[in-house]
Amino acid sequence: MKVIIAEKPSVAREIAKVFGATTKKDGYMEGKGYTFTWAFGHLLQLAPPQEYGFYGWSVQNLPMLPPKFKLSIRKVKTKDGIVDDPSVKKQLDTIKALFDEATEIIVATDAGREGELIFRYIYYYLKCKKPFKRLWISSQTDEAIKEGFRNLKPGSDYDTLFNSAHCRSQSDWLVGMNATQALSISAGTRAVLSLGRVQTPTLAMICSRYLENKNFVPQLYYQVSIQVDKDGQIFRAISTESFKTTEEAQAVVDKVEDVPSGFPNGGHIVSVEAKPRKEPPPLLHDLSSLQQEANKRKGFTADQTLGLLQTLYEGKLVTYPRTGSRYIGDDVFATVPALIEKFNEHPEFGKQAAFLATVKLNKRSVNAKKVTDHHAILPTGEKPYQLSGDLQAIYDLVAARMLEAFHQECIKEITKITVQSGSLFTASGTVISSAGWRSVLNDPDEEKKDEENASLPKVQQDERLPIPEKALLEKQTKPKPLYNEASLLKALETAGKEIEDEELRYAMKDSGLGTPATRASIIETLIKRDYITREKKNLVPTTTGLSVYNVVKDQKIAQAELTGNWEKRLEEIRSGASVDDFQQEIKTYTRNITQELLQAGKSLMAARKEVAPTQPAPRENA
Repeated sequence: MKVIIAEKPSVAREIAKVFGATTKKDGYMEGKGYTFTWAFGHLLQLAPPQEYGFYGWSVQNLPMLPPKFKLSIRKVKTKDGIVDDPSVKKQLDTIKALFDEATEIIVATDAGREGELIFRYIYYYLKCKKPFKRLWISSQTDEAIKEGFRNLKPGSDYDTLFNSAHCRSQSDWLVGMNATQALSISAGTRAVLSLGRVQTPTLAMICSRYLENKNFVPQLYYQVSIQVDKDGQIFRAISTESFKTTEEAQAVVDKVEDVPSGFPNGGHIVSVEAKPRKEPPPLLHDLSSLQQEANKRKGFTADQTLGLLQTLYEGKLVTYPRTGSRYIGDDVFATVPALIEKFNEHPEFGKQAAFLATVKLNKRSVNAKKVTDHHAILPTGEKPYQLSGDLQAIYDLVAARMLEAFHQECIKEITKITVQSGSLFTASGTVISSAGWRSVLNDPDEEKKDEENASLPKVQQDERLPIPEKALLEKQTKPKPLYNEASLLKALETAGKEIEDEELRYAMKDSGLGTPATRASIIETLIKRDYITREKKNLVPTTTGLSVYNVVKDQKIAQAELTGNWEKRLEEIRSGASVDDFQQEIKTYTRNITQELLQAGKSLMAARKEVAPTQPAPRENA
């Protein structure tokens, strides 16, 4: 009997359907010589502190460094307290019985780090010794499943993937449990002040930006504008210099030649620069970039987008959602023309899909060396039926990005006119001569939003043109905007470094905070902890969040770049780097931050004036 284990019941049922297995049993399905069972996501987790003998919350227990981690059944809260989830125990018993009878085990959990961790924890908890094979697919279509089963991989091929996932799980336990207890105990508060390896630097980024914005003092500055007339077409030019006082600016206004007296000299056209520019199409979407776009266009949270995308994936409509790659290999590219053709009848994109059949496709997103576990997100070509509005919106964003990515460059001409009239003034304008990829969604050009002119007339160097108006402009500096989910996700990719170039930002993805698959849950965790809240589209810290930030902001645990380096190390483990070295470094790091936070918590206690008369009551988990 071949036993196939999936990550959730719905996926197991879909795979069983491909095999024609329809007999339903308690906790599994069977037929055609196969048995299909499932987990419910994470059935098992690293055991809580008390299972290592660390009872209650006590400074004497810190730092808690278990010599060997144990696995524990997922817990639920009941009227009798926190107990093992009975449904999990029952399903584990079912899986064990099936594994004991199996002639072959095939792993069909999600083909990624978390999916591998879910299976391995079950496998090791049940003390199973049987060899297993791995189904590794990027799509849930029937054909992809069949092809995957024709090319099963030895389970050992994914040992380093498990090592990376397990090290991540251990480091989160060590840092989260110890840091949370250290700060909560030393602060003398009965509230749990939760800290985490990724959660805390993310909170620090949000708080730092909020305080910078709140405490920003606008600085007034002045510029001078002139209106220039070219045969009745007026364009606006702005002084190349800014001025700190009205007196300086007014002196420049006074020198403009010369509005009231009939333009004896007017404005002298010093130079006209017209440069053509080719704007390449955007890369295909990975999870993070799609979450950013969905937030900007539709207001969806990162968690909403991931949930909708997962539904589309399980419905066979898009490829694997939790990918961190924005590229495809040549093998997938070979299927793209037929895939694009399926959108010829799309009500919004049909015209552009048909156009792409007549031109050579852009290969900017084609680079097999930059494809990791899974390629970028693509539609599968399966026809969607009766999708809800939200599902349709996400599906259309995936389809639109595919068309954009393989479309032609946007060709535009950027013009800069320099005018002299007492001082120098410049006018700039952008004219799109060929929209290319921008025609798919009729996207506005971001570079044009700050331009003073919708279009510029044709002018010649050394022309003198009338200046019918001049004005003194009062302006003020602006703070950096508060983070919203789109801008925070973008910042997490680079551990807070502001990098606009998407390819350079992508190159830093292994040093970012969290992964595309975990960033949505980080945001939701901070909201659940009452550390941040959503105000319209912005993410704003609460009083509690700011209190915690004020204590930890100078500690190692709040440093985004340091945490980003741990992410890079975890990726290196994935490629075969030493697990022992990483584990020793995490233990050293845990000892250091525990001591830092025990000291820092005392300052929080003093600031709050909330010295508890007794030690906080024991708590089950951080």
